[in-house]
Amino acid sequence: MNKTLYVGNLPWSTTEEELMEAFGAHGEVLAARIITDRLTGRSRGFGFVEVRDEDAEAMIASMNGTELEGRELVVSEAKPRPE
Repeated sequence: MNKTLYVGNLPWSTTEEELMEAFGAHGEVLAARIITDRLTGRSRGFGFVEVRDEDAEAMIASMNGTELEGRELVVSEAKPRPE
């Protein structure tokens, strides 16, 4: 089973590859996506990282509060989208 982690306060210039690389140091990253504005295509400053269940807690503990390009990341388990 997999879990999705919410990653907030991302620098605007962060790419999905950089996000995967940052989290990959703490476990296996299955996918990463950065949410962009529909009109401008610019990053909205947050994204999601999909990881294995067994790596999720360690990644949250390791990455929450760490700095990426001068910004302190906010990492938590993603909440399900309201229907």
